[in-house]
Amino acid sequence: MPSTANDAQAGSTGTRLAWLMLIALSTGFTLSQAFRTVAAIMGPPLAQELGLSKQQLGLWAATFHFSFGLMQLIFGVSIDLWGVRRTILAAFPMAVLGAVVSALAPSFGVLLLGQAMIGTGCSPAFLVCTVFIARHFSADRFTATSGVVMSVSGLGVLLTATPLAALIEATSWRWSYGALALLGVAAWMAIFLRVRDAASEPAPEAATQERQSVWQAMGGLLQLFRLPHTAGLVAYALVAYAGFITLRGLWLGPILIERHGLSLVQSGNVALLMTLGSMVSPAVFGRLDPGGERRVRWLIGFSLTAGLLLLAMAFARSLWLDVALPIVYGALSGYGLLQYGYVYGAYPAAARGRALSLFTMAMFLGVSLMQWVSGVAATAAKSFGFEPFAGALATMALMLAAGGVGFWLLPRAETGTPP
Repeated sequence: MPSTANDAQAGSTGTRLAWLMLIALSTGFTLSQAFRTVAAIMGPPLAQELGLSKQQLGLWAATFHFSFGLMQLIFGVSIDLWGVRRTILAAFPMAVLGAVVSALAPSFGVLLLGQAMIGTGCSPAFLVCTVFIARHFSADRFTATSGVVMSVSGLGVLLTATPLAALIEATSWRWSYGALALLGVAAWMAIFLRVRDAASEPAPEAATQERQSVWQAMGGLLQLFRLPHTAGLVAYALVAYAGFITLRGLWLGPILIERHGLSLVQSGNVALLMTLGSMVSPAVFGRLDPGGERRVRWLIGFSLTAGLLLLAMAFARSLWLDVALPIVYGALSGYGLLQYGYVYGAYPAAARGRALSLFTMAMFLGVSLMQWVSGVAATAAKSFGFEPFAGALATMALMLAAGGVGFWLLPRAETGTPP
């Protein structure tokens, strides 16, 4: 009996330490969420000072996600070789430096450089959390624990709502980048002090495997496309998260300010309400995950619903709809978390890590694609005499519908109970 009690106490202590380290790792992801959503509030004053077009704003926002997604593979290999702690501690200073470069940027080109640096530095922030959860929590808690991390990271999105708007109105968008750089330093210190090497090293079974180069890892990812259900998963991953982030992180502020004449702080208040819903949503969907074929139906249904919300915003041009529908979208945005349960169950254990890397890469490259394409659509719509925001929102809706229909029509994995 004493031995059993000691084992239980040790297990409880280990779980508590794992949670403390996961919270510390989540601070990096929280700052990553802040950096990816600054455009919605920072975009209008930045565009006014530097004279940027809608297409340039889209490219500016997309640059973060392009570098973020592109570096997923490299940092995935780094985690296998050097572990979670050393990977994030080595990468994250690049994000801080990129924020400083952005704050001092004299031109659009330098601003893009700063965005690329921030995206590169933040690239492993989410990946280290998912790898840590997979290694330190039981399989049946994977989706729910990931949902908690997503909800906590919403504090970063919350920061770029009313607080960021108030700071910009009191100072400038440049000082806002400076404030984010300081918070990035604080996140790096939290990870340095709380996350320990012994708990961050690769799992014992991974240590016995041959270490791969980046090119070998790329080959491993490409091999996943030999499985017929990979294409549908990637098609869906490209748009599901992208719809929410492109609305909240790029177009929401400009729509409210330019379409309806709201102030920066008023648009920040709407972003705040949208963000509060998005913070609760992942944890709720993590608990409600039905698994099996019902999970697939939920994924398709919510993707099409999100597209309809964007279409309504595109053509109704009503202030109350442009306020209410983003809030509804935020409350539903956690449906994307269900993809993690699908990925976890769709691939054998030996390929699961590669599948999560491919999924994460597709998700953030999809954000980059949607932000850039919607920016091009906004500029093109204006040249044809249509409202720019209608063109951007309608394009986003079509992309969401295409991803959902692709997931429905293409082969899918055999579904079972939730992991």
